[in-house]
Amino acid sequence: MTHTTANAFTFGGMTVNRLGYGAMQLAGPGVYGPPKDHDAALAVLREAIALGVNHIDTSDFYGPHVTNRIIREALHPYPDDLVIVTKIGARRDETAAWLPAFSADELKQAVHDNLRNLGVDALDVVNLRSMLGDGHGPAEGSLAEHVQVLADLQKQGLVKHIGLSNVTATQVAEARAMVDVVCVQNLYNIAHREDDALIDALARDGIAYVPFFPLGGFTPLQSSTLSEVAASLNATPMQVALAWLLRRSPNILLIPGTSSVTHLRENMAAAELELSEEVLATLESIGG
Repeated sequence: MTHTTANAFTFGGMTVNRLGYGAMQLAGPGVYGPPKDHDAALAVLREAIALGVNHIDTSDFYGPHVTNRIIREALHPYPDDLVIVTKIGARRDETAAWLPAFSADELKQAVHDNLRNLGVDALDVVNLRSMLGDGHGPAEGSLAEHVQVLADLQKQGLVKHIGLSNVTATQVAEARAMVDVVCVQNLYNIAHREDDALIDALARDGIAYVPFFPLGGFTPLQSSTLSEVAASLNATPMQVALAWLLRRSPNILLIPGTSSVTHLRENMAAAELELSEEVLATLESIGG
């Protein structure tokens, strides 16, 4: 049974605040190597928990291994209500390239790396990140053999819940015929609306949708409309983008990332930002 309030959502039997935290930026530049300021990274995580975050998104290929070890150092033993979601399917090489790590052995190894570096006996949620095509956007193709690896690890008790990332609606349906999929994590924001129909379908079935790159990621949105709306509300463009996502659908969970306590507090304040119908209509035009 799924229920939602304005600020919380329950999926897979876990209730989280809809504004969570993405840990990617805790690693060094380019999500590679250690952070420039280790103590600042610990402080951001501890402040996130203090501000009510109980959903952290991470991966052992951030760093690699860096982000999970920082999470463990900052927060272990973990609060009882904290849900840590990780993802597998990629790896980094010594040039910091993002490469597929999609074989059965690589997927199993990634789960064990996450378990070890987070210091847990079982992972709350593991997202299988599709690396079909060029890996930079969803590409059609069967994920059945990869989902089966996670299903086997779930049977062993190492993975509690299974999610998907960088996937198409067809791949979601294929996976759901095999396992209970609790969340989908794809690129989606006010300007990139390709998943509108998928979000609505998942909402009907109580499945969480977790958009990444709420401001466009590595190529940030250049939207004068967004900037003007933000200025009129005395808010930042990021706050408006996050507030719009919260209004978009009750199953959307947000994981904005930052390595700054100041920015973290700004992002968390987005939950309090009121958007009038007039403002919403203006923002809708960006995706048109």
